Amino acid sequence: MAGPLPLGDPAPSDGRLPDDLPIDPAVPFSAYLHVPFCRVRCGYCDFNTYTSSELRGAKQEDYATTLIGEIEIARRVLGEAGALRPMDTVFFGGGTPTLLPAGDLARMLDAAASAFGLVDGAEVTVEANPDTVTPAVARTLAASGVTRLSIGMQSAVPHVLATLDRTHDPENVRTAVAAAKDAGLAVSVDLIYGAPGESLTDWETSLDAALDLESDHISAYALIIEDGTKLARQIRRGEVPTPDDDVQADMYELADARLAAAGFEWYEVSNWSRAASSRSAEVNRSRHNLAYWRGNDWWGFGPGAHSHVAGLRWWNVKHPAAYAQRLAASESPAAGTERPDEQSRLLERILLLSRIREGIALDEVPSANRTRVAGLIADGLVDPVAAVKGRIQLTLRGRLLADAVVRELTD
Repeated sequence: MAGPLPLGDPAPSDGRLPDDLPIDPAVPFSAYLHVPFCRVRCGYCDFNTYTSSELRGAKQEDYATTLIGEIEIARRVLGEAGALRPMDTVFFGGGTPTLLPAGDLARMLDAAASAFGLVDGAEVTVEANPDTVTPAVARTLAASGVTRLSIGMQSAVPHVLATLDRTHDPENVRTAVAAAKDAGLAVSVDLIYGAPGESLTDWETSLDAALDLESDHISAYALIIEDGTKLARQIRRGEVPTPDDDVQADMYELADARLAAAGFEWYEVSNWSRAASSRSAEVNRSRHNLAYWRGNDWWGFGPGAHSHVAGLRWWNVKHPAAYAQRLAASESPAAGTERPDEQSRLLERILLLSRIREGIALDEVPSANRTRVAGLIADGLVDPVAAVKGRIQLTLRGRLLADAVVRELTD
């Protein structure tokens, strides 16, 4: 289970949005649907997830109906605020969404589409554990309107999977990808690098295996050791070594080189998309994740899910049982809310936009910090050609030191 929820103001029990919220109907709207169930908790995971022994009365078989109750509240709340918009993207995350029957996922998607509508060509993604994807599951998801499957491969090396407490059979990744493709779904593969004991050769093996799958999109995330996780405790007790930052940097550079050589283009620090024949690689980017990085509006459904509309943020109660109790009483499941000031929003915008390929316009950076851009160029962190054109875009070295770039632009 994840750590405590953020501090904030109490959320209204009816979910009502502030009357003075400056909602722009032109801003794209997305939905995130959280499915908090896992068969086992991976040792590195800090997400809001629950195994069957931790549900305390909440039932997986009731979950779809419960979440649809929040969709009904969202439709009322956004309708009253004059903010109903069709969804540009939908993302089922977790947890393991595909632990639920595919029909339950289809029912939740249908409820959301009925409540808000979907734009033409909407992107609808489902995260999946490879052990849970069968041809029948993939066909049901595709028939329901899902367009994309994001498969948690993490590694192709058994001892790395064991360190991460990943229980799936590596061979099932290929089976899952094939099932998704046969059903007409786009495919993304997720990798994690830098696990304790993982060598550069191990990582190379995983990259080669991922490329051999011929997916449309690959995410590669550096392992972060989160407080309170099993892996953090193992490191603290000296049972496994601490991940090496220099090795992780070498792994990132290897990934970028291998992926570029295979026709992939980076579009966010940890994400690459493949050019599809004559089409741009933009076609295969995750539009849902770009919605977060660009600061669009979204409603997060499910226990612990976070939402953002016009600068207002709120988050739901964490436990599935508490979530179900709120909705059974026809109350909003929101636990808290905050409305960051203009300065905080600006800092967040710089943090997020600087991570994507297009970068951020120089004139959005506080004027007192713009003089530091020359130093960032000299240090090889920012693209000089883009800077002359008025945009701050990270180089490969800049991606490795993205946090340092942000500090220079915001401190």
